[in-house]
Amino acid sequence: MSEAGDQKRRSPMRWLIFVPPAVFGVLVGLFLFGMYRDDPESLPSTMVGRMAPALQVGDLGGAPLTTPEVLAAPGVKLVNFWASWCAPCRAEHPFLTELAQAGVPIHGINYKDKPDQALGFLDELGNPYATMGADPTGRTAIEWGVYGVPETYVLDSAGRVLLRHAGPITRQEYDRTIRPALDAAR
Repeated sequence: MSEAGDQKRRSPMRWLIFVPPAVFGVLVGLFLFGMYRDDPESLPSTMVGRMAPALQVGDLGGAPLTTPEVLAAPGVKLVNFWASWCAPCRAEHPFLTELAQAGVPIHGINYKDKPDQALGFLDELGNPYATMGADPTGRTAIEWGVYGVPETYVLDSAGRVLLRHAGPITRQEYDRTIRPALDAAR
């Protein structure tokens, strides 16, 4: 066969050389879209605007227990899911202690932890929690929509969830998201 015949047979497949660059271009576009959306750090929560779910927590070393009545008591409050094995929980703990000393009520839910390790964590770093409960199976965390620890919820005086914050609370995060939610609830 002639050279012209070979050229005709190969030409329908020439468009395939454009597939990898096109796929790469689409992926770059998706990455850029993800980087520049409004708040890339936020995770959606179906709990915002709803009443806080029921608590099914156990006692943690004789501390006052976090109960539904405590969460429905007057005043704005924080509910913090934490664990002794969680490095970001350790990082946020000094700031939680500072908030508690400033008069912000914080109720702790210890997530999938051993009681002696949780109490050792609090003995070492201090206890910022007004009340505490143990969630050894993670059932309560599932009902609250917890993705992972630490997670903190802002509740109004009726026990309605106003804000969910995933990750450790830093001063910047507190000023940017949590303080405005606390102020709006007051």
